[in-house]
Amino acid sequence: MNVYLRVMEHQNQRICAVCDKEILGQTFREGKIKIEVKESFYKGELVSVEESIIEIENATIVNLVGNRIIDKLIEIGLVHRDGVIKINGISHVQLVRF
Repeated sequence: MNVYLRVMEHQNQRICAVCDKEILGQTFREGKIKIEVKESFYKGELVSVEESIIEIENATIVNLVGNRIIDKLIEIGLVHRDGVIKINGISHVQLVRF
């Protein structure tokens, strides 16, 4: 399973944007909630989930979209199921570490 991973540095913060490969470029809406999986933000390297986990563990801010990547992070204990929102069936999580 591959995901897109983009790593950015901004004001002493390490930011990771990760999305499932197949949803890049799509928009999901549910009621008043909308998320755009924009290439300009999420498209970085196409990597394995295992490679993305290393970057996610070292980031201070993480933006995640996609059922497969988030299910894997729940499975290994990096994301708690209660922190996940679903937008038209697609999982989304933001993590911030201080």
